[in-house]
Amino acid sequence: MRRLEEILLSPKSVQSILDSKNPLHLAGWLSSCHGFWYNAALILPSLLFVAFLASQARKSLTKLSYGRSYIMISYYGLLWAVSVFNLLWCVLQYWECTPGRELNWNLLTLFTKSGLLFLEISLLAFLLQGNQVSGLDALTRTFVISGMVVALDIILKCIYIFILGVPLFLGNGDGVNRVKWGLWATHKFLLTAVYAIIFFMHHSKWKERLPARPMFYKYIMCMFLLNVVGLVSCGILGSGGAFAIWLYNLTVICYHSLYLPLLYVTFLADFFQEEDLNLENAYYSEMKDAGFFDADWD
Repeated sequence: MRRLEEILLSPKSVQSILDSKNPLHLAGWLSSCHGFWYNAALILPSLLFVAFLASQARKSLTKLSYGRSYIMISYYGLLWAVSVFNLLWCVLQYWECTPGRELNWNLLTLFTKSGLLFLEISLLAFLLQGNQVSGLDALTRTFVISGMVVALDIILKCIYIFILGVPLFLGNGDGVNRVKWGLWATHKFLLTAVYAIIFFMHHSKWKERLPARPMFYKYIMCMFLLNVVGLVSCGILGSGGAFAIWLYNLTVICYHSLYLPLLYVTFLADFFQEEDLNLENAYYSEMKDAGFFDADWD
């Protein structure tokens, strides 16, 4: 009996038990699949952002209850849901490299990326409606447009993943899969084109049709540059240049760890200021910096 206890309690035996229960050694999940630094760069910013939302939740809910803005209430709820899904996606990166987890990883990635895309498209739809957007009608139009785009995106991705067997969310190191990288290049190209159109509208005679907030255009520029880099990396990978995988991974890290905070700062942060006077002063300052009051001095 004593000999049996020694065998069971020996370090090698304990390690073998852990290995049998989890091939990733439980404690080594953070360094699995893509490596420690890749996982840490995804998890830490996402975790900190969710913690920030939680710390501000009481004040934010109070502001939303007094403000009674359908748009802000909807975006805040969506931001919470997508942030939680995104954090789960970041934490469960090892699923991508775990045999038998392909279906789970595909479904989790599909839900997460669709949520992020919905927020991205809805903000663009809101922006393109111009300065007169407000109320329930604007929210309905925004969500109908976004829902149609995201639904089409989900259908196409499901066809390619589950019917045609294209590993859209698996094997990022496979630089020779021309179909996969061609699809991602097309996805990046469409988004790049939309951001380019909005950016050039800001510098054209249609400028007055867009909201008078420079922060929106800083957001547009950031997303335009991110999608350009993603488009280039997907194009190189589709041509067989596997060396560009690091560039593609960089865009993945930036998107999943920084996009939601950028969205919050761009669209929601000013709304949650404690004093309405500060909000009005911020809007006036941004409009003045954008040159909307220059005509008054002529």
